[in-house]
Amino acid sequence: MGLFSFIKNAGAKVFGIGKTTEEEAAEKAAKLADAVKSLELPVENLSIEVDDDTATVYGEAADLATKEKVVLVVGNTEGIASVDDKMTVAEAVNEAAMAQFHTVEKGDTLGKIAKEYYGNAMKYPVIFEANKPMLKDPDKIYPGQVLRIPPLVD
Repeated sequence: MGLFSFIKNAGAKVFGIGKTTEEEAAEKAAKLADAVKSLELPVENLSIEVDDDTATVYGEAADLATKEKVVLVVGNTEGIASVDDKMTVAEAVNEAAMAQFHTVEKGDTLGKIAKEYYGNAMKYPVIFEANKPMLKDPDKIYPGQVLRIPPLVD
């Protein structure tokens, strides 16, 4: 999918305070991998490398939605400004099934975002479901967070 950009200082605080050495990069990568694994997303051979504020993600996701979620988990972490997606997908990718991405701005709600993308604010549960398990509550989104906006399925 390529390189995704994120706001470096907005996101979950996965990293501790420390030095910026190769050891620190390896520790950050391990913490990111743990964050992905804790969500029990179906990914084989997950590997993450961190170079300054860029994370490179490798592995095979079960499907496109899982791949997109892994990118979001990693990118929505404080200290990560971009994610280089080097993952593959086990099943064939349907281009029409690819999600769009939305960066949350101040004042956004899932309803407002659903209105923008789907023309109907009441479709917000589609966005909420598409971002589980990263989102635990539809009212808890924050500026700078990047969300998956899947196409509507009839």
